[in-house]
Amino acid sequence: METSIAQGQIKGKIVLAFTPNNEAIQKADRVLNAGCAGIIYAQSVVDPTICSGLDVPCAVVDYEFGTDMLYYIETTDVPLAKLSTSKTLVGRPVASRVARFSCRGPNSVSPAILKPDIAAPGVNILSAVPDGYKFMSGTSMSTPIVSGIVGLIRQTRPDWSPAAIRSALVTTAWRTDPSGEPIYSEGATRKLADPFDYGGGLINPEKVTDPGLVYDLGLDDYIHYLCSADYSDNEISQLIGKLNQCPSPRPSMLDFNMPSITIPSLTGEVTVTRTVTNVGAAGSVYKPVVEPPFGIELEVNPKTLVFDSNTTKNTFSVRVRSNHKVNGDFYFGSLCWTDGAHNVTIPVSIRTKILRNYV
Repeated sequence: METSIAQGQIKGKIVLAFTPNNEAIQKADRVLNAGCAGIIYAQSVVDPTICSGLDVPCAVVDYEFGTDMLYYIETTDVPLAKLSTSKTLVGRPVASRVARFSCRGPNSVSPAILKPDIAAPGVNILSAVPDGYKFMSGTSMSTPIVSGIVGLIRQTRPDWSPAAIRSALVTTAWRTDPSGEPIYSEGATRKLADPFDYGGGLINPEKVTDPGLVYDLGLDDYIHYLCSADYSDNEISQLIGKLNQCPSPRPSMLDFNMPSITIPSLTGEVTVTRTVTNVGAAGSVYKPVVEPPFGIELEVNPKTLVFDSNTTKNTFSVRVRSNHKVNGDFYFGSLCWTDGAHNVTIPVSIRTKILRNYV
């Protein structure tokens, strides 16, 4: 490549560049300053954002198409490529994927708290810039989409707390593409996405205002979290503006009322609790549907949650037991409460840690 640039062979040509890593991408970018007419990136995992901000025509293909192009170039005396005007494709030609630059779990600060919460569109979003419009990608593109949906929720459900809104986003999210196809995760290799890629799933604005149940949080819940995170009584008292004393023993972070269950180090058996609030019709009856992670047993009690005009909240427990015999990685499942009209689904993420006695 360096010789071709020095000899001016790239000027006016369309360049095919195989870019397996960032170093290769940086080398390929040098042709942009050498007067090329366009560039085609071939990647093992296609990243369409690589074309953002370029002043020459750009395309991204996978290695299969890139290899076909390379074969054509090497077996043709005068290989030709045609640049045509752009076209708008209407519809959903590609299933949803979690972008390679999207933040991933597990949570490094509080491993028992699932992050991310939710996924939203953030790749090649047509955005306003000072000199017009531009396709941009990043969490800064997905955030306004979530904010707009939250704004609509606030109009429909003005009495909901931020935690209730977050719960509705998580429990109503798509865990597959809206077309029914699985959601893939882009990275060093392709794989099916899991809660460490998308949290509860892909944001679903159609159902978020009617989740049925929410996992809400109040002041006592946040104090529970601070106590479980080993903040001192003095620190918590200063934060909440009144005297606080954490119970002894301190509460478990596993019982923090999140719309998820994450156990980073399961040794043997543990029971976690959650409380749900009915935001749907009175007289609702919910039953659990469990998809346990591989090698994990989940037992939910009670087996039925009944809500009426006098009962808007119910607490349930989940007994979690591992059948794994060795240390492993996280496995994923879900817990859904359903009344036939609503499917209130939360992700479950569990990793087994086997403790052995060494002499």
